[in-house]
Amino acid sequence: MNPRLPQAVQYVLIGGMLAAALALMALKMLLPPDGRRIDAIIIHCTATPPGMKVTVDDIDRWHKQHGWKGIGYHFVVDLDGTVNVGRPLDCAGAHCKGHNAHSIGVCYVGGIDENGCPTDTRTPEQKEALRRLIDVLLKKYPHAKVYNHYRFANKACPSFNAEEEYENPCVPPSE
Repeated sequence: MNPRLPQAVQYVLIGGMLAAALALMALKMLLPPDGRRIDAIIIHCTATPPGMKVTVDDIDRWHKQHGWKGIGYHFVVDLDGTVNVGRPLDCAGAHCKGHNAHSIGVCYVGGIDENGCPTDTRTPEQKEALRRLIDVLLKKYPHAKVYNHYRFANKACPSFNAEEEYENPCVPPSE
């Protein structure tokens, strides 16, 4: 307490600082620790043929060969539907130039056919895992929207229309 200020003013100042501290704590709970505001979940594919096993370590190695710090995706969905953590959520990704600071990168293994042409090769397990992962991410980041990587880059990635498929992922598709 400052003896030079009237007691009522001192309580207001303490209350104001407390309110500001509480608001800051609430904001930190909603955002990743580095303060990034997530407004995009960008869907990618590894551009590998059906059935080719690709691990997070493989992708990490590929990305390091491009000069990046490591894997650029936050999540990788294996052929069997296992969801692997790549880059921590509190770190900006390295998956979509110009959008990494405010997005989460999700990649599934696959995306091309045996001839190298873009094709939706997702297994039923990958489709289910992607839907569940995106549901969780959209609940955690309610202002985020799902985007295809090809919206931001001259690529076919992710070889299916994720924006359409996950437009309202909490509601099962109508039959």
